[in-house]
Amino acid sequence: MLRMMSTFAPFRLADRLIDLVGTRFAPPPWAVAEAQSRLVLLINHVLQQEPQAMQRLARQSGRVVHLRWRHFAIRLAATRAGLVELAAADAADELTLEVTDTSAGGMVDKLLHGDKPAVRIEGDVLLAAEVNWLADHVRWDIEEDLSRLIGDVPAHALADAAR
Repeated sequence: MLRMMSTFAPFRLADRLIDLVGTRFAPPPWAVAEAQSRLVLLINHVLQQEPQAMQRLARQSGRVVHLRWRHFAIRLAATRAGLVELAAADAADELTLEVTDTSAGGMVDKLLHGDKPAVRIEGDVLLAAEVNWLADHVRWDIEEDLSRLIGDVPAHALADAAR
């Protein structure tokens, strides 16, 4: 008799790995700092493609947003140029955004369907409104970036496959 095996859920594995890294095997501080620096570079790359977003962010210069999800956290400060940088250790948080969806799979599913994950908001309401505007209007055109690396046709084919 043939038994049906339960389907493998890759996001369950991801959730377990995230818990393991966050509770037992915390990465060294230098690795966290490097990952955060790379994330800032990516965010700034995306922001630079949206002049209106940069203008809005420039008006928030010096303000600090603390982002948290599970065991991960990053504190970002807006710059005069309309970009973000890692906030100074002694800077006060003006807004804390904590993603309350704990499942990586659930979050990815919501994002793929155009929904936002559930977020707990503490702090300045006007700054929260600006961050919400950025979340609603700024999108990374991955296909455009890929086309610069591998050409238009392969980038379009990869984007179609991902969709």
